[in-house]
Amino acid sequence: IKQYTYSDGSTEDGADKDIIIALKKAGKILKSSMDYLHNYPHCWRTGNPVMYYARESWFISSPKYREEMIANNATITWQPEEIGTGRFGNWLDDVKEWSLSRDRFWGTPLPLWVSEDGTDVFAVGSIEELMDGMIEMPGGSRVPLGASGVEVDLHRPFVDGIVFEKNGKTYRRVSEVIDVWFDSGAMPFAQFHYPFENKSLFEKSFPADFIAEGIDQTRGWFYTLHNIGTAVFGSPAYKGVVVNELVLDKNGQKMSKSKLNTVDPFAMMQKYGADAVRWYFTASNPPWKPTRFNEDDIATTVIADLFRSLTNTYAFFALYANIDGFTGEEAQIPVAERPEIDRWILSALQSLRNEYCANMDAYDITRAARAVQDYIRNDVSNWYVRRNRRRFWKGENDADKIAAYQTLREVMMSVLQLMAPVAPFLAEELWQRLRTESDAVSIHLTDILPGDAGMIDTDLERRMHTAQVIVFLARSLREKSKIKTRQPLRRILVPVMNPQERRDIQAVEAIICEELNVKGIEYVGDDTGIVRRSAKANFKVMGKKAGKDMKQAADIIRTFSNDDIRTLQQGGSVPLTVGENTYLIILDDVELLSEDIEGWLVASEGGTTVALDTELTPELIAEGTAREFVNRVQNIRKSNGFDVTDRVTITYHTTDEAFATALGTMADYVCAETLALALNRSPQPTGEEQDINDVAVGVAVEKV
Repeated sequence: IKQYTYSDGSTEDGADKDIIIALKKAGKILKSSMDYLHNYPHCWRTGNPVMYYARESWFISSPKYREEMIANNATITWQPEEIGTGRFGNWLDDVKEWSLSRDRFWGTPLPLWVSEDGTDVFAVGSIEELMDGMIEMPGGSRVPLGASGVEVDLHRPFVDGIVFEKNGKTYRRVSEVIDVWFDSGAMPFAQFHYPFENKSLFEKSFPADFIAEGIDQTRGWFYTLHNIGTAVFGSPAYKGVVVNELVLDKNGQKMSKSKLNTVDPFAMMQKYGADAVRWYFTASNPPWKPTRFNEDDIATTVIADLFRSLTNTYAFFALYANIDGFTGEEAQIPVAERPEIDRWILSALQSLRNEYCANMDAYDITRAARAVQDYIRNDVSNWYVRRNRRRFWKGENDADKIAAYQTLREVMMSVLQLMAPVAPFLAEELWQRLRTESDAVSIHLTDILPGDAGMIDTDLERRMHTAQVIVFLARSLREKSKIKTRQPLRRILVPVMNPQERRDIQAVEAIICEELNVKGIEYVGDDTGIVRRSAKANFKVMGKKAGKDMKQAADIIRTFSNDDIRTLQQGGSVPLTVGENTYLIILDDVELLSEDIEGWLVASEGGTTVALDTELTPELIAEGTAREFVNRVQNIRKSNGFDVTDRVTITYHTTDEAFATALGTMADYVCAETLALALNRSPQPTGEEQDINDVAVGVAVEKV
């Protein structure tokens, strides 16, 4: 220590100079320098250098039960797993004696009493045992503590005045206190004052289902809990542990007041709501990985995307349920008697519940939340509700309509249960709006159970997933070619690798055609060569596998043939050799690319490829015009506040004869879609002017 500063401001030089002089006199120094800068620990409060020197200490002989601690650790579910087997496991493999005592005043006194001659020591294990001691009074006399009438304080300095007289010897408490980490490790039983009371309560709660703390607790709280649990009870103190990492700013920097990049969590919850903030942290990144906090993602990904999809679904359901008087207490229509799309969304729901419960049981909360998120957005909102709108607003209140209501209500009630642990307020609010007298009074009083195996149809789920992938790919091609979805197209081309794949697609062909607004699907064998594919290395995945051979491996992957690519798509592997090393390449190791062919656009994902015929005929153009016109009429109905069941008449004006001809040929379609009793062309300008495919059209909609 070069210099020490006392509280009054005075300083004292360290022993460095004296040591150097002594070494020079002894001829044992090669070189000395007083300006050599190096790291040295300093007190975080005073800034003074910290002086280290050997001290006597009381130790716990942890190595004696090392093997038991290792065996208990193997029963714990760690998230992430590598902390348990790596950092924590390595610490246990080389576990040292635990230095238990500290030379401080504040803290839990070490309950060891040593004879004045230093030949004997014993531990006091309870207040009852402590009461057998003598209290030294101010005058020097000793009085039995139990008869002294003095209020007992289990801390210093009171316990320092308690002595024991045994076998002609006087025993005094050692001066040290216990390491505070022992207090934290004793928490499971200390909180219940076990074993002196609450015995059954402790036994029901030990070991804990799971704990969660920062990664720095690997050798702190995680270890002290585990050590004491093993030593005292022969058991781990917890069944699972979630290791938390840091929350960084959106640029990946550690938050710090000095950098002015900290975020007030209460301000975020006030602005976006606690549910949105919780869901963001749960779903955006596993808690054991550093999270870059980006406020914009709460507003867009959670609120605008997920929560709005959920609340819009509820609003859609409530609107039509109120119109039709649906209460939720109607006699249940058996699932087997419901339409296929109802059976699919319910089957997918049961599969989701299984996936959710498995992930939650493994404490992988991010995968669980993302699965719910994807189901709500992709399957419920963007697929089931959108494809079933007509079933809800049609006039007949028949079994098909009741089945739709019952299915959507069941889906929402179940999804809210899965969301409740992370978004408790929104889930409860919607539950209260949906529940009937026979449902639980609160969503938080319901059990989250795995899916009903009897309702799962894996073949149906596979077929519908194939349809969703094809629709996704074809829509991306429409966007690429700037052809709107309302514009019908003639066909898509789908290469199939086997008869089963063809049957799967044919089973959902009507859905695909309706979703994409195409007239049909043409199938070709995967080996026809009509669609040309190539592959490139997925560097993020392959880099870990190939290492230094990555560049050469990537060059070889670019030369893969159609047969190689087909093997990957069918779940096989392709051997790749670089020098003396051979790697088995699977589908995840590569990215598949499809080349456009003349008159077509091509896209691929995984094992599915779609080619879109972009040629437009006059008939297709006319139909597209009618669909755009219907869209404008519906917008006018909505802006005028018309009821969804209101009948109307439509009058339009345009000077474009081709547009008028197209609309005339599609008049029945327009009237059916808009609940119009008449569609009339006016020779004079009328209504609101609309731009439809670059044609000016005046449109007037009147309620009948």
